[in-house]
Amino acid sequence: MSRSKWKGLFLDKSIIQLNQKPQKKKLKTYSRSSSIPSFLINKFVLVYDGKEFRKCYINREKIGYKFGEFSYSRKKNDVKKKFKKTKKK
Repeated sequence: MSRSKWKGLFLDKSIIQLNQKPQKKKLKTYSRSSSIPSFLINKFVLVYDGKEFRKCYINREKIGYKFGEFSYSRKKNDVKKKFKKTKKK
């Protein structure tokens, strides 16, 4: 279910402060539920996934999505079939 249009985008206070301060350091955020604003276009943002910070490049196509959609918090599970070798007698 999507957020109502009249409510607007959800932005955490820390992300709003990024727009007001001069950005000398790397941009870090813990808020995965915040929407990506337009003032972060062509910048790298470090998004916390629960264990470490993941690097995410913001371009025009990512505006309006959530930060959590681009920093996966789970490992990809590759299931490989293991075959038992049968010995012939």
